[in-house]
Amino acid sequence: MNEKLKFEQEYIFKTSLNALNNLLMTPSGLSEWFADNVNVKDDIYTFIWDGSMEQARLISAKHNEHIKFQWLEDEEEGLKTYVELKYKVDPMTKEVILNLTSFATKDEMEEVQAYWESTIEGLRMTLGA
Repeated sequence: MNEKLKFEQEYIFKTSLNALNNLLMTPSGLSEWFADNVNVKDDIYTFIWDGSMEQARLISAKHNEHIKFQWLEDEEEGLKTYVELKYKVDPMTKEVILNLTSFATKDEMEEVQAYWESTIEGLRMTLGA
């Protein structure tokens, strides 16, 4: 088993918390920018991309603050990895600051970071921010 390393990235959006909440906290919102389709049953989210599927457990979510998932595949391997999106309004600029935390193996780090850059750019386009 390869060790997964934590990485964090910050993004700035010119948008409202309400608009961001809708895209982060709901299956339909997540389907607009993160996956082709998202289904939820209890605390398990099923993300579907181009016919492939991954499941994640919702660890925590707080409106106007954050959402955190753990991929079930990592959970089954005993890994304490997660994907977390924290966000808040900068009091000076009034822009929304989004902090992403995720994990990848050393060999996959560049690819996973590029994936998130592209994915967050999709979120930015969806928001028009």
